[in-house]
Amino acid sequence: MTDDLSLEQRILIMMRKTLANVVKDTTPPAGMRHPLKDSTIKDIRDCFALISARERSLQQLSENPPAKMRPRFADEPHTDKIVPFRSIKKSRPKSKR
Repeated sequence: MTDDLSLEQRILIMMRKTLANVVKDTTPPAGMRHPLKDSTIKDIRDCFALISARERSLQQLSENPPAKMRPRFADEPHTDKIVPFRSIKKSRPKSKR
């Protein structure tokens, strides 16, 4: 998978993972105050937003954007066409025995 990604995409993935690990490692137990300043928490959120925006723009610029791979809400209408097997008729001629 990493062979198909550009250097910029790999950097963005590593930045996202590193920021997520910093958040996990510094998150205190419930009821305790967070050791990071509110401004630092806001900056981390802004970094996640910038990373997501750049990943989206790179995806749109790619040759084959996997638009169908995005998550879909339960109430979102389906665009897929379902063909039941019963409606498919055999195209082979019957052999005589």
